[in-house]
Amino acid sequence: MPMNIAIDGPVGAGKSSIADQVAERLHILHLDTGAMYRAFALHALRSGVDTADWAALARLAETVDIRVQYADGAQRTLLFGEDVSGVIRTGEVSAAASAVSACPAVRARMVRAQQEMARKADMLIDGRDIGTVVLKDSPCKIYLTAEPAERARRRYVQQLEKGDTTPYDEVLRALIARDEQDMHRQADPLRRAEDAVLVDSTHMTQEETVEAIVRIVEDVYGKQ
Repeated sequence: MPMNIAIDGPVGAGKSSIADQVAERLHILHLDTGAMYRAFALHALRSGVDTADWAALARLAETVDIRVQYADGAQRTLLFGEDVSGVIRTGEVSAAASAVSACPAVRARMVRAQQEMARKADMLIDGRDIGTVVLKDSPCKIYLTAEPAERARRRYVQQLEKGDTTPYDEVLRALIARDEQDMHRQADPLRRAEDAVLVDSTHMTQEETVEAIVRIVEDVYGKQ
């Protein structure tokens, strides 16, 4: 059986960057599921589909072609063959991704694809329903979080580095709203799996967080 590691947590918890480093330490693949939802959101925006119209989103989900490739150890997300890895990181796409991810038909389509990939290789998968849905039978589940103010601070700094001058207060409000949406959506809401190990990184450096998660994995699977 492949080694499958699930990492869940709220927006701004640093799941993607932490998961990248953990996967590199363990010499396994990292699947960023958020990128898949972002790619679908981009497709919806380009198609002129209202992200609140679940019937229309379900029709899009039937024909969408989203694939994941790995180059130089990094995930590249393809939408109908186009590498959209950079395009999907805008604020507009991020907001749309939160909306489309609430649609049951979209989630079902993405979950099937994610589970199929996990059956074929040792893989760390991060997202918001990995331990509860995608890899619910995995023996290694982690819930990564931090206080909202700290998550907003980290996101604010990241956005400043990219030239985005959105005020911190707006970043915090958007983050809290995203938490509310993710935790109370109808389809697969964000929650900590009963057997997931909690890692609160509020007062931890990125290096300390990576080390803590690697130790959790080694407790389950042994040293790699």
